[in-house]
Amino acid sequence: MFTNKKIHFIGIGGISMSGIAEITKSLGATVSGSDITETEITKNLEKKEMFIKYGHHPEMIKDADIIVYTAAIHEDDPERIETKKLNKENYERAEFLGIISKQYKNCLCISGTHGKSTTTGMVSMCFLEAKLNPTIQIGAILSEINGNTKIGSKDYLIMESCEYVDSFLHFHPTSIIITNIDDDHLDYFKNLDNIKKSFNKYVNLLPNNGLLVKNNDDANSLDVEDGYQGKIITYGINSAADYQAKNITVNELGHYSFDVYYQNKMLINISLNINGYHNIYNSLAALALSHYYIDDITIIKKGLEKYHGVGRRFEYLGKFNGAYVYDDYAHHPTEIKTTLESVKKVAHNQDYCIFQSHTYSRTKEHLEDFANILSQFDNVIIAPIYPAREINTFNISEEMLVDKIKEKNPNVIYLDSFDSILEYIKNTVKEKDLVITVGAGPVNKIAQSLTKQN
Repeated sequence: MFTNKKIHFIGIGGISMSGIAEITKSLGATVSGSDITETEITKNLEKKEMFIKYGHHPEMIKDADIIVYTAAIHEDDPERIETKKLNKENYERAEFLGIISKQYKNCLCISGTHGKSTTTGMVSMCFLEAKLNPTIQIGAILSEINGNTKIGSKDYLIMESCEYVDSFLHFHPTSIIITNIDDDHLDYFKNLDNIKKSFNKYVNLLPNNGLLVKNNDDANSLDVEDGYQGKIITYGINSAADYQAKNITVNELGHYSFDVYYQNKMLINISLNINGYHNIYNSLAALALSHYYIDDITIIKKGLEKYHGVGRRFEYLGKFNGAYVYDDYAHHPTEIKTTLESVKKVAHNQDYCIFQSHTYSRTKEHLEDFANILSQFDNVIIAPIYPAREINTFNISEEMLVDKIKEKNPNVIYLDSFDSILEYIKNTVKEKDLVITVGAGPVNKIAQSLTKQN
């Protein structure tokens, strides 16, 4: 479909856009792109013979057959203006990814409010272990494929599938995992009921011979299959399910082991090599989907046990003055709760959570919940809110979050720059303390700076 087509990506350096660009090139297209700054991601794309310019370059639109842009690129962007002026064929990122998904025999979409990247990584490891040569598109860095994308055959596309602005409604799945449904992205969805309706529409994109894998322990997912006529496989811990984890144990590293029962019969034991009770659920989801395509359960076991995480998911970065330094992408109270549980499983003295809230709307909507969970860390440092796509029209501030946390834990401060946070950590933390940066914005740069200086 894309052979001899010239396709230009506005914002090519994004974690999703870069992967889509790679897949597009593998399907025969000539790829160009633009982005504001040079990064390791864009350098990698240039090494793969994609022509990239930095800044705004409307002149690049002239020779392109198709233009792809992200939702963050507004209509007043010079390249968007030129696209309209020349009446070029153009697609928003999710629309274009939907077109790509049609090119694969099996499109395996991993979705849910929390755990998408981890579960996508786990499924990928199982298919790689089975030597099925999948094409992979994931919203994080998976070390086993040296990035966020792997070009494989057209038999299997394993892709992370995001619900924000109904993006996943553009896709053409043959199998779907739903890890859970929670009240996130309320700047778009407004309420939980609208989120559930969107997931229901998404499930009904499956063909009648498709597969839905869902979490039986998640109350918000109970009716997600309404109207769907195809196969459903369930997994869980507390509720009866097709695949169920039993006899759960945890070692001194916070890694869980458990027996997997399939339809009430012992199937296999899994010993994970990552932290977090929530990853039992993620691994069950990955196992259930993989077992539908891979008969040999021992191959799936090997894939899951080889998985050591994706970047920014309770990622251990090193030490600073004898203190352990971690980073986590968590940006919703439910996700921070699982991060907190992982922190408390690691032996340490005092813990220091450096939290950067992601968007003003999310900060306002979950202010109480953020305060409740963050107050359970020993010490909390609040960084400036990362606005992403927003301007602050929500009457919210970092000080409001600090005040809420102080009601439960006095050990909280707001520092207005990364430099001041670095200085505070340098002067405060001691050997065998634990420092963790938390948030979906660039707060991880603080953790990276600490470990580089060690």
